Order: sequence, then structure tokens, then C-alpha cells
Amino acid sequence: MIHLQCIACGKKYNENKIIYYCKQCGDLLEVKYNYETLKEKLKKSNWRSLPLSVWRYTPLMPIHDPSKTITLNEGGTGLHQCKRLGKLLKIKHLYVKNEGENPTGSFKDRGMTVGVTKAIELNMKIVICASTGNTAASLAAYAAKAALQCIVLIPSGKIAYGKLAQAMIYGAKVVQVKGNFDQALKIVLELSEKHKKIYLLNSINPFRIEGQKSLAYEICDQLKGKAPDKVIVPVGNAGNISAIWKGLSDFHQLNLTSNLPQMIGIQAEGAAPIAQAVKEGSNSVIPIGQPETVATAIRIGAPLSWKKAMRAIKESKGTAETVTDQEILEAQRILARHEGLFVEPASASSIAGLKKLAELGRVDADDTTVCVVTGHGLKDPDIIMQTCEKPVEIEAEIEPILEYLGLSKPLAPIAAQ
Repeated sequence: MIHLQCIACGKKYNENKIIYYCKQCGDLLEVKYNYETLKEKLKKSNWRSLPLSVWRYTPLMPIHDPSKTITLNEGGTGLHQCKRLGKLLKIKHLYVKNEGENPTGSFKDRGMTVGVTKAIELNMKIVICASTGNTAASLAAYAAKAALQCIVLIPSGKIAYGKLAQAMIYGAKVVQVKGNFDQALKIVLELSEKHKKIYLLNSINPFRIEGQKSLAYEICDQLKGKAPDKVIVPVGNAGNISAIWKGLSDFHQLNLTSNLPQMIGIQAEGAAPIAQAVKEGSNSVIPIGQPETVATAIRIGAPLSWKKAMRAIKESKGTAETVTDQEILEAQRILARHEGLFVEPASASSIAGLKKLAELGRVDADDTTVCVVTGHGLKDPDIIMQTCEKPVEIEAEIEPILEYLGLSKPLAPIAAQ
């Protein structure tokens, strides 16, 4: 029922073969299912009665022994209807899927619960990843839960401290590479190929994507069985936009939704090879050697899953857009101050992208639009201290505090009714 298949040449592989890319053409792999078999599995299960979570969708996951599931109760994140923000952006039906509500504070937990569970099924003892932060934090947590040794490679000086602290406290062996994310990823690929006891869990691992696609299932269930008109997603290494499209396509194939949305990928201007390719109408991307953006989670110049992302955008008749660092930070503030949702800069790129597209008239006011925000704001608190107004220091007396607050004058008496 389940097998791995190359996205380019179509070569098939056994799902239990430890393989990360096609040995025939070198391209990425994806997990393939027999949908008629999936329909039967869903009919026999009680999945609809289970709480919203990644493992509500066990019949649609490539795991054979649920007793081995490594879980921290991931998924089930809120789909927040944002009326104030929607009014500001002139979007009537705006929702924000807040992935910062996951156990380690980002969407990566969805992929790691499935990926690490698969590692246990395959009897692996060591897991590894390259990361700009969130992947490292998530893998370290799930490895700790599973009693696996964890190794993470990060670009030196290019990771937010909130994420680094997580990887460290969970007990991962953290290696800082004197280079960027793309160089770190190349090293972990070589390590996992040479040492068969090391299991790679970057998004090149197709089982990671299977967990992340649950985000799409949840959106459809939270919208009472209907897919939105547009889904807007921050894009770095491009695994998430690919996974969400896969999940939406699954539900459509299984007749659980009647419609499919447009997928819109948002990249920071300083790290936008996919958006640039889409704008130019190209079928391939040109990597960026030294990507730069304040949004560290998407500071990736050579996205591994670019072909899958381009396919998702093309098949959904979607698009991609770029936003500046200034637009990202402004969107982060707007979301926090209008809706009480605190997200890291990379997450806010989806909001910044929506704002830009709305101003350009490329989003219909009546569209049901879902912006995915991928990580909690406390992942990167330093940027807030650099960009927001600093707290003032005042003597511990009421009068100077009232004066600072503009409340030193007595309030006018309430008029008699």
C-alpha cells in the first residue's frame, strides 16, 4: 500500500529502505499511497471522534505500529479568525493557523513526531539534522523522548538564541559550522550516507513531510470540511508548503473536501530563489550564495524542496511573493497588536505577504484566506528588544507614573444620567 517514489523519474523504492534521494536520478522522494486502501482504513477507524492532533490522522500516516508512536501531543493548533486584522487588510474571512502552539513552539513538531517514530520502527539509534533553529529544537525534543542520540549542525552565529537554548537543554550534540545552512545540510547528508546508523531528519526525509501534511488536514476540519480559497505560507527550505499541498490533495482525493486552494509562498527578499523563479516564469531556481534576512528561520539560499514547492504552486494555480525585512517586522507587530498573536519574524512573512498582495489587488476581499504562522515569538526575542520601544524607568511613586501615562490631570466627573 505504501512505497517511496522519485518525484522526477518515478522510480519506486521499498518504504523500509533507508534512502533519502533517488539512486537513479538523484532527485527527491515522496511517500505514495493507494487511495482506495486509505478510504477503507478511514471507514474502519474512529478518527473523527479523536481530538484534533497529528495522530488523529493515523490511518493516513506511514506508521505500522501505533504503540511505537513518539509523541508530545503535537498538532491541534488554533485556527484563529482574525477580524481586526482582516478589517485592516480588507479581507473579510481571514484566519491564522498558529503553529507556535506546538510543543516546542513550531510546525516542525508535526514532521518530527512521524520522522522519529519511523526512526524507531527502523531500529535507528542516532538522528541528525542541519538547522537554522526550529528543526534542531524539535528533533532534539523528540529524540530525548525516544531515548535516541541527537546531533544538530547549525550555521555559526546565524541562529536565534531561543532555538539554540532548546536544542541544548534537550541534550543534543550541537555543532556550529563556520558556514551557512546550505553548507551544514551538505555535511549531514554526507554523514548519513557514510554512517548507516545515523538517520537524517531534515525535510529531504519524505516521512517528515507526512507528519507536516497534517496541518492541512486540520485546517479543512476546522473549516468544517471545506478547504480555504488561499493558503499563504512562509518559505525557507520549502518542505512545509509542499507538505500542506500534499495534505490538501490527500483530502481532495479522499472526497473529504470538494475544493482545493491556491498555494502562495512568501520569501524574504534576501533569500528568495523560489519567488524569483516563479516571478520569472522559470522552471528552476538559482541558489543564493549568501542569503540574508532578519527572519532566520527562512534564511536559506538553496532550498532543498524547491521542486516540490514549485509543483505545489503550479498545480494549485498559486504564486510566490517577496517581502522586505521591514515589512516582516511591521507584520509581526500588527499581528501581535491586533490579534494578540506573538510569532517569530519568519512566521510574520505570511502576514506581510498577504498585506502586500492585498494592496496589489491580488487577493479577493471575499476569499477565505489562511495565513500559516510557523513559530512562536519567544523563539527569537532579541529582535523584539532591538526593534520595539524600550521600557522606561520611573521612580516608585504614583505621580510621575501618572504623568508619564498622561493621566496626571483629574478625570472629568461622569455626567448624571
